Amino acid sequence: MRLISFQCGEAEVRGVLQDDYETLKAHKIRPAMVICPGGAYRWRSPREKDPAALEFLSMGWQVFILEYSVGEKAGGYRPLKELAEAVQEIRRNSAEWHIDPEKIAVMGFSAGGHLAASLGAFWNDPEFGFPAACRPDALVLCYPVISTKEYAHEESAEWVSGGDPAVREKLHLPDRVTSEFPPVFLWHGGEDTSVPPENSLMLAAALRRRHVPFEFHLFETGGHGISTCTQEVETPEEFCRIWVPLCKTWLNRRFEYVP
Repeated sequence: MRLISFQCGEAEVRGVLQDDYETLKAHKIRPAMVICPGGAYRWRSPREKDPAALEFLSMGWQVFILEYSVGEKAGGYRPLKELAEAVQEIRRNSAEWHIDPEKIAVMGFSAGGHLAASLGAFWNDPEFGFPAACRPDALVLCYPVISTKEYAHEESAEWVSGGDPAVREKLHLPDRVTSEFPPVFLWHGGEDTSVPPENSLMLAAALRRRHVPFEFHLFETGGHGISTCTQEVETPEEFCRIWVPLCKTWLNRRFEYVP
């Protein structure tokens, strides 16, 4: 394993890269996952960083954790710009880091899910002028904040908009889905009272209307912030834990990757 880090604006990106061995020729080029932890755009939850990263390291991926701007620094679309730059940087260094540049996914939990989905919505928005290299090849959205209107998570909406009504309106993501939105794996716990499941339901309906490929799992149980649903993250949700193998299967099939 090799640990790396780089800056994207004020954000640090921490990467864990699996080494290239001559005896593992089939694994020389790997997919990559960029992880955006949740925390209402006020902080970044530790339970949604390393535990999720370890899941994808175990299946042969190169993994990155984005320590994006939060709190008073979350306004002005700063986290979105940091994520766009991170994906672009990973793609730019894909040969050196043994990454397939056409197999870069972004995973987000809660507010981090809003951040990931925002890149899916705005990667080609003329207002931002992002390069095409920042577009994720897939998104994994875990109990994501999607709405800044009905069913909104108010703290997330206020921090990321900086209190600007126009920015808050733009970041209502059900209205921003186009046919160019990346494919999505989406899941939500049915007992989530912090970010109601209606957030994911609205996104699924928007993806369906635009014919964007997606897989959606709404579990009967499961509250908010349950991450990988294990004792390690202190949220051992037996029935929701299946999201991990379901996600791995979906990604491997979409990326045609055999770990």
